[in-house]
Amino acid sequence: MATNETRRKASRYVVPVAVAGVAAATIGLVPALAAAGDPDLPEITAQQLIEKIAASDTQTLSGTFKISTDLGLPSFAGLIPSDSSSASADPSARLTELASGTHTLRVAADGPDRQKLTVLDGSDEYSLIHNGADVWAYDSKSNEVFHEKADGPAGPPEKELPGTPKELADEVLKAAGDTTSITVGGTAKVAGRDAYQLVIKPKQSGSTVESVKIAVDAATGTPLKFTLDSTSGGKPVVDAGFTKVDFGRPAASTFDFKAPKGAKVTEGAAEKEAGKHDELPEGLEGLEGLFGGKDGKGGEGLNVIGEGWTAVAKLDTGAPAPKTDEAPKEVQGFLDSFGDKVSGKFGTGTVFKTKLVNALMTDDGKVYVGAVTPDALVKAADSGK
Repeated sequence: MATNETRRKASRYVVPVAVAGVAAATIGLVPALAAAGDPDLPEITAQQLIEKIAASDTQTLSGTFKISTDLGLPSFAGLIPSDSSSASADPSARLTELASGTHTLRVAADGPDRQKLTVLDGSDEYSLIHNGADVWAYDSKSNEVFHEKADGPAGPPEKELPGTPKELADEVLKAAGDTTSITVGGTAKVAGRDAYQLVIKPKQSGSTVESVKIAVDAATGTPLKFTLDSTSGGKPVVDAGFTKVDFGRPAASTFDFKAPKGAKVTEGAAEKEAGKHDELPEGLEGLEGLFGGKDGKGGEGLNVIGEGWTAVAKLDTGAPAPKTDEAPKEVQGFLDSFGDKVSGKFGTGTVFKTKLVNALMTDDGKVYVGAVTPDALVKAADSGK
């Protein structure tokens, strides 16, 4: 078994792995999948389409959709220690699996208080159910249940929101400014429904985002398709969407849940009270400095360089970067396939690459992260900000 000293040394090399994990976590789940055949619909402007989305009041739906994610990440297998004390049904752990590969899901919604998401994996299922005051998660493979109370209603917004769909559309287009192109890119057939295509593209050079395409249901204004393409080409970074959808109200029994006989039940609130989520798992203690050190000490915090699509976040870990040639053999192989050595006015460092988010770790312990090219990261580091 590895000694504590060995684990401490290994944990220093998990920093770039964690940065890549941040990249994966930035990918949201938006139902989408286009089918063949472009319907003939009345012409519509981008502003009108945004207004249609804003005016949409879809409260009920059910259906099936697929999500395919390709971040261009190497395998993390065996690099990040697992926390054996956490329940395998815990959504915070299980839903991260959607950040890679292709998955089929069933979804149902009945207003803000009832939703259900089921991830299908052969004959096994993982379900996440929100029903009123309760949130349940069930893993049929391990027969484990996770339960916690739903969060209370959100407080009032800090500032007044636009009062009409037109006002919201105006705000969106204003925010896009000179950095973003927003157009209507024709029509599509999505899960058998007619839809418009909203196309969003950066105008700035240096971004890794080629385009974001959203198919919007022509009748209800509900987004049905989401595709995120990278400038690196190949498969979309995210291609997720409905293959079947029904806007009728699902049966009330859809959201009922009772823990199966013999299932292990873990209470989320109990874990939090016990402080299990307050500390990093064993072997990851070395990551504390990445976000300013333990108790918020030891780093300079977060600074944002630039704006729009080419904004870069800068973190100062407060300590020199680990020497990669001292990394364990299995970690060294990962770093060799994932990182490239770079240099500039800032000195030297390593760029860790994905198809969407890239990160530069300088040898003196600074980290630059953004949905930008490696050259843009080097330029940000050279700026001295």
